[in-house]
Amino acid sequence: MYQYHKWLRSFHAVAKTGSFTLAAHYLCVGQPTVSEQVSALEKKFSVELFHRRGRFIEMSSAGHQLYVITQGLFGQEDEAVQLLQSFKQRKTGMLRLGAVSPPIAMNMTYALMQRHPDIELETSFSTERETLARLFNFDIDVAILALSEFDERFHTQLYRRYPIIAVVRDDHPWARQSEVHFKEISAERWVMREQSSRTRQLVEESCKRQGVALNCVMQLNSREAIVHAIARGIGIGFVSAVEYAETPGTVPITFVDHPLYIDYHLCCLGIRRNRPMIAELFDTSAVQ
Repeated sequence: MYQYHKWLRSFHAVAKTGSFTLAAHYLCVGQPTVSEQVSALEKKFSVELFHRRGRFIEMSSAGHQLYVITQGLFGQEDEAVQLLQSFKQRKTGMLRLGAVSPPIAMNMTYALMQRHPDIELETSFSTERETLARLFNFDIDVAILALSEFDERFHTQLYRRYPIIAVVRDDHPWARQSEVHFKEISAERWVMREQSSRTRQLVEESCKRQGVALNCVMQLNSREAIVHAIARGIGIGFVSAVEYAETPGTVPITFVDHPLYIDYHLCCLGIRRNRPMIAELFDTSAVQ
């Protein structure tokens, strides 16, 4: 069984890095060793785990199925090493947090620092798809995501709900109105996030339900770019209220009949839900 462990470790490294060369660096061994061990695994069980096309490789269907298992196997091994390293550094623990929204993640990070000043915290930001992949690979422990769909492999819990607000330039007529109704957006020019943005999806779903037309004149891939475009007079934008930072020349707008809200969820691998630090985070972050 120990022999299989080495072979599986090499397979996992190649699957994770996408390269025999990078896998060798990852494992601190020679590339021939990695190639030999993966080939030995394939030969022993008469299966092709990678399709090799010159210098390029691609996981086979069997390889993808095996990788699902090795992610859990070696992910927990990596977790054990991180725990031992935290003992060496005289830390009481370590928690790696991933998120799509810096403001909401920093709110949680600050609260954790107040409760546990001796733990080591790492916070990173990426797209929803990338963050879920990092959770599955054990690269992070917990994520805060505005999930568009739910995966049964993950344990999820509602963390916070925030309104999605409109943002206009300070000389826009809405900035001087005491009331703005949602249906008024059909007469405006809008600057929107990319199609994969959860904020955009929720806005478009709400417009469709209420029969409101949405005139998108520009698409941008960051909240900061949208706010700058608004300040330049290109159009109006939408952002989650927690992500709006007061910017000179812009004004936030909440509609009288406000239909727009975004839910952020706390998420971890289901098999890790009862890890002490993760369990405490879920228990103390539950929406009352």
